Amino acid sequence: MSDAEGDVQAARANGMLTAGSPIWPPGFRPVSRSQSMSAQTAALLPRASRPVDRRRHQRVAVALLGRYMLTSRQEFPCQSVDMSPGGLRLVAPVKGLIGERIVVYLEHVGRIEGQVVRHTDLGLALTVAATARKRDKLASQLTWLANRHALGLPEDRRHERIVPRQTVVSLAIGDAGPLAARLIDVSLSGAALSLIEQPAIGTPVVIGKTPGRVVRYFEGGVAVEFMLPLSPDRFDENIVL
Repeated sequence: MSDAEGDVQAARANGMLTAGSPIWPPGFRPVSRSQSMSAQTAALLPRASRPVDRRRHQRVAVALLGRYMLTSRQEFPCQSVDMSPGGLRLVAPVKGLIGERIVVYLEHVGRIEGQVVRHTDLGLALTVAATARKRDKLASQLTWLANRHALGLPEDRRHERIVPRQTVVSLAIGDAGPLAARLIDVSLSGAALSLIEQPAIGTPVVIGKTPGRVVRYFEGGVAVEFMLPLSPDRFDENIVL
């Protein structure tokens, strides 16, 4: 006989416990055998088979120009599509390998490290490897960027601008054929063009061989943001778009 069974029989002999009385302490609710087995089964399930909330952070649609480096140490231009403190999707010419380490430098955000987790039609997606402090900083930066876009604040001039020697360029607007335009100045991220007719904001254009989109008007012309930043190695007055 176990100690617990002896205590129960002693309590009944002393009249402290009748035959119909529960033997559980006050407030205690026994778990049925089926419930116990369900809990044990759940505890034995591998973690991979349990439901996982993969999207832990809210994504913000934000287009930031930058560059990235894969394990080959080669650098390529890129542009963000959307971002959260835990992940990032890029328009990128070279997609790398799934699981490959990647280092990204984005304007307004700075350095981001992570791993390639999937390929997309236009590039890749990566998880962000960061400390809790870094994630908090990313969240604050993304909030600021989202608010700036929502409030319609003007684009800031992030890069040095130069006047190229060759200012006459061909400009293709949407699906229309190319026409002659004049460059006013150029930066790593965009260009100002002198135009009589101004395409709608957001219209895709190609300056020479460099794709971009119209982001702003000014008197006598438009500002275009490149889809991918120019390489600093060829950024001087002799540049040809």
